[in-house]
Amino acid sequence: MIQSLPTESFKTTLVLLPGLDGTEIFFGPLLRHLPSWIDPLVIQYPTSGKNDYKDLLPIVLSKVAGLDCFFILGWSFGGPLALMVSSMCPSKVSGVILCGSFVTPPRPALVPFRFAVSAPIIATIRALRRVRLLVPGYATNEFRRAKAVTWKRVNSSVLAARSRAALSVDVRPQLQECRVRLMYLASSQDETVPRASLDEILALAPQTQAIEIEGPHLALFTNPIQSAAYLVNFIRS
Repeated sequence: MIQSLPTESFKTTLVLLPGLDGTEIFFGPLLRHLPSWIDPLVIQYPTSGKNDYKDLLPIVLSKVAGLDCFFILGWSFGGPLALMVSSMCPSKVSGVILCGSFVTPPRPALVPFRFAVSAPIIATIRALRRVRLLVPGYATNEFRRAKAVTWKRVNSSVLAARSRAALSVDVRPQLQECRVRLMYLASSQDETVPRASLDEILALAPQTQAIEIEGPHLALFTNPIQSAAYLVNFIRS
């Protein structure tokens, strides 16, 4: 059980950057298990128009402009964005948490084909995932509902744009320049972002605190209690 500190003695903002879906939906269970002294700010990405990192960075910066200091968590696709924000606001960021994320494309073999990632391809992948969710015992009803909402809110064209961005990203300089505390939350059964991405981060920033959570790529959603406990300990320390 997470013990909350009195609000009067300590209060901090945790900025949360979502993954490829770009919504607040998969943060839901985690937010319910955070103590009251952590003030979460979930930033959502636009559901139309350009969605490359260079387009999303000004949006995030505008959302945190009024904050004096904050921790920032980047989940999967959001990890490079978190490092970019830290690089742009070094005096405001108290710590960076990367969850199942990367600093260069997590699937290097797909990089030469990144411009072929289109809306029809993403739509086909989504259709296959819908079928998989129908398998008894594969997912909880809460997870199925969350997926259904994201599929409705975020179209395939936007997901294709973000996928192309992930296959082009390189934030190794921002990672190496990072002077605040770093933590990496790895999922024990991550089929999306391979262990090589964490190994690369540890090679570039060996001071990174690496912790494993039980669960798949979306372990923040499926294992929110353990995830929240690690986040609280990191922020407290």
